Amino acid sequence: MEITRLHVGKRLSEVAIHNNTVYLAGQIATDTSQDIGGQTREVLDAIDKLLNEAGSDRTCILMTQIFITDMANFPGMNAVWDDWVAPGHTPPRATVEATLANPACLVEIVVTAAVR
Repeated sequence: MEITRLHVGKRLSEVAIHNNTVYLAGQIATDTSQDIGGQTREVLDAIDKLLNEAGSDRTCILMTQIFITDMANFPGMNAVWDDWVAPGHTPPRATVEATLANPACLVEIVVTAAVR
């Protein structure tokens, strides 16, 4: 059983790869001065980079979990998501309202994907 971990830190790894499946840690924006659209774009850009590094891409996403701090931001997050997600490859997805560890973060996204 081989598990590959990328960007390993003291508390978590950003990526784990096992059995041709890529598991990403929850991704948040680093520039929390942005609105929901800007934070969502930054998070999705980070997801693209991590998936690419792991040998995957957004067409291979198996499941997405989205946590937003206020459901009033749901339409703004969805507008960015809809522009980003690969047509014909929309994954199963859950979106919930949640209190995030950093109160300045408006959205956190967790992705599981297949290796290309």
